[in-house]
Amino acid sequence: MRSSNPVFSRRGFSRSDGYAGFDAQQQPPQAGNPYATNPYAANPYGQQTNPYAAQQTQAPGQPYAPPAAPPSAGRMTLDDVVARTGMTLGLVIVTAALAWITGLSLPLAFGAGLVAMVLSLVQAFKRKPSPALILAYAAFEGLFLGALSNFVNQFVNGAAMQAVLGTLAVFTAVLVLYKTRIIRVTQRFYRFTIAAAIGFVLLMAVNMLFAVFGGGDGLGFRSGGLGILFGVVGIVLGALFLALDFKQVEDGIAYGAPKEESWLAAFGLTLTLVWIYLEFLRLIAILQGDN
Repeated sequence: MRSSNPVFSRRGFSRSDGYAGFDAQQQPPQAGNPYATNPYAANPYGQQTNPYAAQQTQAPGQPYAPPAAPPSAGRMTLDDVVARTGMTLGLVIVTAALAWITGLSLPLAFGAGLVAMVLSLVQAFKRKPSPALILAYAAFEGLFLGALSNFVNQFVNGAAMQAVLGTLAVFTAVLVLYKTRIIRVTQRFYRFTIAAAIGFVLLMAVNMLFAVFGGGDGLGFRSGGLGILFGVVGIVLGALFLALDFKQVEDGIAYGAPKEESWLAAFGLTLTLVWIYLEFLRLIAILQGDN
């Protein structure tokens, strides 16, 4: 199952991308797998096979036994994901603070945002994660967020801090709901999130076109009552993305993804958190400021 996050959609943990010793072809259920007998009956996520199972020769009629991975196999762990995510988000925060303190102008900020978007697309289409590219994205994204937050904060005092607190609240809530299995990432959950995201993005694109060629706020999807509604929808979509991302990270760790995939996990989680923060910032600006 792939995440709706653009990074995981291109290179999710549900398939191999040419790493030595890993194969995306379906393998028989592993010994000790609680879903081996009937994977769909017990497994709420519909995950049947290990996409990172190493290729091996199996004698006809013999039960499948996965090879023992040596300690130096370089498999991804939760600590790896936390460390890389901390580095990526930390760089976003540092450069955002720098842009805020120096009063970076909006034209330069939008230029940094454009560079960040290009870097994110380049990484999304690369076969392997590039730490340098991911950190460069984080640096430029932070410059954009810092300058934009400073601008909004001049009209709505405290908007940036409220958006940060809102983002942390959503992250914590989704993590708790996911870990307690109140949120279950199923195929239906995935299809609904994808469909909702496509519809949301298309509506925002149409609104932008009307705004560019017709002036004002286009169709009004980003101001007034409709702006509030779409701001809430955007935050909810971000929360759904987080659940999908958590699932991908969990599967990657369980199936022995390469250690370097932790950079990809950090990149995807950063993209989702930036999405949620921007939606909160926009919503707060509409609720408390002049549209």
